[in-house]
Amino acid sequence: MLDRIEADQRGGSGERKTLPPALVADKTDGAIVLTLSGDWLSRTIGAVEKTVDETAKSDLGKSVTLDCSEVGKIDTSGAFLVERLSRDLGGKGTSVELKGVSEKDEALFGAVRRALDRDRAMPTKAKVNWLINGFDQIGRYVAAMGGEIVDGLNIIGASIYGAGRRVTGKTQVRAAAIVNQMDKMGVRALPIISLMSFLIGAIIAQQGAFQLRNFGAEIFVVDLVGILQLREIGVLLTAIMIAGRSGSAITAEIGSMKMREEVDALQVIGLNPIGVLVFPRLVALTIVLPLLAFVADIMGLAGAILVTWTYSGIPPAAFIQRLREAVDIGSILAGLIKAPFMAIVIGVVASSEGMKVGGSAESLGAHVTTSVVKSIFLVILVDAFFAIFYSAIGF
Repeated sequence: MLDRIEADQRGGSGERKTLPPALVADKTDGAIVLTLSGDWLSRTIGAVEKTVDETAKSDLGKSVTLDCSEVGKIDTSGAFLVERLSRDLGGKGTSVELKGVSEKDEALFGAVRRALDRDRAMPTKAKVNWLINGFDQIGRYVAAMGGEIVDGLNIIGASIYGAGRRVTGKTQVRAAAIVNQMDKMGVRALPIISLMSFLIGAIIAQQGAFQLRNFGAEIFVVDLVGILQLREIGVLLTAIMIAGRSGSAITAEIGSMKMREEVDALQVIGLNPIGVLVFPRLVALTIVLPLLAFVADIMGLAGAILVTWTYSGIPPAAFIQRLREAVDIGSILAGLIKAPFMAIVIGVVASSEGMKVGGSAESLGAHVTTSVVKSIFLVILVDAFFAIFYSAIGF
């Protein structure tokens, strides 16, 4: 009969099947006997863990016996669960006796008991010095800023070196790559740049006329729009739009090539990635940004002409005549001179962030975001620098 039961518990390969663990309580001679049976393994004890927890919380009297004689297989997880039950019951004043443990499992239970009895060092909370942490963060930011500057200078230097080799004929000038980038960054950006500048010029004219009307100086709105649009707003908003549109595209394109290891492939075949990927985009940005800024100035003035004509009754001929008196060629150049410097900043930052992209889409998204934020910040910083410089030289 025993042979038949053992045969039923074995699979077709002759190996014994794993039996689910069980915990049964019996009362014998006034004492509670908890009989454990089945296999108490890490992959099976989940079925009995809730029962063990409920048993540990129950009031089982003064004496409890844990009978492990019917336990088949047991590993560290099962022994830990049994030992935890024994200690939980003993912690309530109950006398617990563990019996029926086989000789081969005695060492396992002994190791579990020693691990539970071992004193654990309480984690000490590190003292926080806000002053030191503040200087630490400042130092880290300064060091990171130094690294960013070095990366930017590396790209600029490599681009200048590549330009010199192309001028001297040592390297072929790939005009098609530059023209293609000019088309993507310049021609295709014309509609949005024109619309934005037209609306900005119209808004400045309307708000300026509304405020100056209170002082009887509504005609001076032409001076306001002309100087503000030509010296500041036109080139600044154009650069910000290009930073968000073309700068993010540069980072995404170079970053995607970095993820696919195409940049490494260029180095393997002996090509400089900066000369192949960065230089055409940098040259294209330097050419198209001043042109886009000029178009933005024209569209901004067109929006101002329309608004002053309909809102203030100033005809276009009078607007243009007043504009010629208010601004000169210096006002136009003051804005356009900034454009190449802003283009270089946008191109260098976008390319640098693209080269830093790792092997995940999360890294690509993070660097694209960083590229746009840094570019816009530096563009505004460049504009502020030129404003201070123009004031210093009286330009």
